[in-house]
Amino acid sequence: MSSNKKYWKSVEELNENSSIVETLQQNEFVEAIPTDEFLGDKESLESSSTSRRDFLKYVGFSTAAASLAACEGPVIKSIPYIVQPTEIIPGVANYYATTIADGFDFASVLVKTREGRPIKIENNTDAGTNGIANARVNASVLGLYDNLRVKSPMRGESMIPWGTFMSETTSKLNGLSGGKEIVFLTQTLASPSTHKLIAEFKEKYGNVRHVAYDAVSESAALDAYQAKYGSRGMANYDFSKAMTIVSVGADFLGDWQGGGFDSGYSTKRVPDHGKMSRHLQFESNMTLSGANADKRVPLKPSEQKLALAKLYSYVTGNSVGGANLSE
Repeated sequence: MSSNKKYWKSVEELNENSSIVETLQQNEFVEAIPTDEFLGDKESLESSSTSRRDFLKYVGFSTAAASLAACEGPVIKSIPYIVQPTEIIPGVANYYATTIADGFDFASVLVKTREGRPIKIENNTDAGTNGIANARVNASVLGLYDNLRVKSPMRGESMIPWGTFMSETTSKLNGLSGGKEIVFLTQTLASPSTHKLIAEFKEKYGNVRHVAYDAVSESAALDAYQAKYGSRGMANYDFSKAMTIVSVGADFLGDWQGGGFDSGYSTKRVPDHGKMSRHLQFESNMTLSGANADKRVPLKPSEQKLALAKLYSYVTGNSVGGANLSE
């Protein structure tokens, strides 16, 4: 939509015969811009062969140089060893074989270090019990450089020195009387050395009860394994020897029981003499295992127990008591 409105820039435009308005119409700039002062005289400027691209390069370089000159970098001093360790050569990495146990992540790993600082974790293929250095195991090295991690014992919300913790804890343990029970609370531990230390602690103080508690409990799987095999532990699966895989709500290619089953699974997914494993996946949400399955059956969580009961009845020929298999 067009507009016929006329806007006045100054009160002088109200006077049609104003000499100021006529001057501004003929010459917008009252004074000439002094371009000769910073670009040179007009004759040399017209005869110059410098292109606009070169001019922009010079301007950009000058701006970057001025910016760098204004920023003073920190001074980092390299202090040499007074007595250099024989196993450390600056610039040459050292590798140490160790193990990691964090939640469901168990692996024999090699730790790459430079000047005593761990910088990378990878699989130790020479270990008898290999395990898999999954994404969490590889990322665990970042926890060593976390400024917010707990570096000393805590009393309430404040940190206390190790000496204070040891003296106060020892005095309170020695001061217990009347056969009071001592509860030693930890997460699930897989280290034989740690279990040995706990056994020595129990032997020294007598009435000690060790309680293992995990934020994400797998007691049901532990109880099932103990009922079947007589010992309490988590089952490990070798998918490289399986020709038929039936998974119900278990994303074993993802994060189920810490993962690490993908290498064994992939060996049987390559046709060998016309044969390869067959994978059936029963699950509610799409997972990595379901995406790789030969047949994926979407089921609600409430329906998965019925699928397990029917599968058990089909394999063993026995019915499961209390299960409504007609649904």
